[in-house]
Amino acid sequence: MTDSTASHRPAPAPAVPPPARRPAPQAKTRRTWPAVTATVVLLAALTTVTVVTLHAGDNESDPGGLLAGYALAWALFAAAAWTVRGLPTRPATVLVLLGAAAVLSAGLAAPPRTSNDMYRYAWDGRVQAAGISPYAHPPAAPELARLRDDWLFPTKGSCEAWGLTRTGGGLCVRINRPTVPTIYPPVAEGWYLAVHAVSPPGSRHKPLQAGGAVLAFGTTLALLAVLRRRGDPRRAPARAALWAWCPAVTFEAVNNAHIDTLGVLLTVLALGTATAGARRGALLGAAVAVKILPGLALPGALSGQRRPVRALRVTASAAAAVALAYLPYVLASGADVLGYLPGYLHEEGYEPGHVRRFALLRLVLPDTAAGVTAAVLLALTALYVWRRGDPARPWRGALLLTGTALLVFSPSYPWYSLLVIALVALDGRWEWLAVTLAGTVLYLAGRLLPGFPLQAWAYGAAALTVTAGACLRSTRHHGSAAVSGLRLTRRKR
Repeated sequence: MTDSTASHRPAPAPAVPPPARRPAPQAKTRRTWPAVTATVVLLAALTTVTVVTLHAGDNESDPGGLLAGYALAWALFAAAAWTVRGLPTRPATVLVLLGAAAVLSAGLAAPPRTSNDMYRYAWDGRVQAAGISPYAHPPAAPELARLRDDWLFPTKGSCEAWGLTRTGGGLCVRINRPTVPTIYPPVAEGWYLAVHAVSPPGSRHKPLQAGGAVLAFGTTLALLAVLRRRGDPRRAPARAALWAWCPAVTFEAVNNAHIDTLGVLLTVLALGTATAGARRGALLGAAVAVKILPGLALPGALSGQRRPVRALRVTASAAAAVALAYLPYVLASGADVLGYLPGYLHEEGYEPGHVRRFALLRLVLPDTAAGVTAAVLLALTALYVWRRGDPARPWRGALLLTGTALLVFSPSYPWYSLLVIALVALDGRWEWLAVTLAGTVLYLAGRLLPGFPLQAWAYGAAALTVTAGACLRSTRHHGSAAVSGLRLTRRKR
């Protein structure tokens, strides 16, 4: 006879696995400190190499030495950016900020070494402080003779040192293109005036370099804030390090004090801290009024915006910001506010019919067709970014269009790609840093390899790197999706 109660007895509850034991704080610390130590050592080495490179010489007297120093700095930067990836958020953030302060400060170790654009900035600030429009007269004009000093217009020596130019009238000048008006847009001119206003007498190049360091560090803070709020907070420090520690930022934003950094900061704020409305358009318009290049971020700012009203609000506010910035200078100088910009575009080969650009396209197309093809390619890329871009990540489309434009136009100025570096930090697509390297190699090594098609080789290698990175990323994405699908299928079974 069976026990009738036994059949109604409830089945025993399944054994509950004990909760996973969190690693002890001591074990976590033991894993963290080696990576922290390695990162600190690498950043110290990067700072030292930067200072030594800047003291070694300039791009005319020792381009090979500069190129070697740049290469070592980039290698140390890549290693530091790799080691910080595995660190917890808090120590990684501290390292990014302290490392940025150290590496950017290294750019103050010497006067500009590879570009004399900063001297024009200083002159434009001085001219505006005297109540004169910077678009009214070139530096060599007799109307501005009373503003000259021995720093920008040396009267002693042979006028043969780096960065010095002698005009047809016999003036020795540190300013490039001294016989033509300035080319810089009005927000850039406002920055020059502001820096001049707070500069102590006789401080020369240091205020503009310090201003560049402040802008670069401010961009680091902006990147951290944007990535924490709209990106992946765990990866925010490692992403921000791609800007904060990048040698190109130290050399171009600080040592050469290029104004592009102000446009980069405004673009990061436009894409990262504002919605697709009037505020985003105003910030982006201000960036365009610093340097024209941030205009390439506009389709990214409109990513996925199918509503014409919202897209119109962004573009209209951007145009209004540019117009308002130009208004006081138009009232002072009239149509002369364009300055030497048309002449500069002609000089640098950006006009139709020129063959100094489009190095990659000219490998497969006749010179006459390269310019038209470039325009069509960029227009199609902009349309794709606008229609198919991710509105939650507007910087992704901005990176695609800006990076593509630099690959197509293949400029020899590495500071043009400062915007690309910031967009890489936002998006994490490190392969686009190859565009910056291409411009750096072309700028420094051009005089070392006369007759060699360095432009096509440098940007060709960059294009291959971008393609390889995109393929690798796509393979990983599909592999992760396949693994996730397999796990889901097993669970359903």
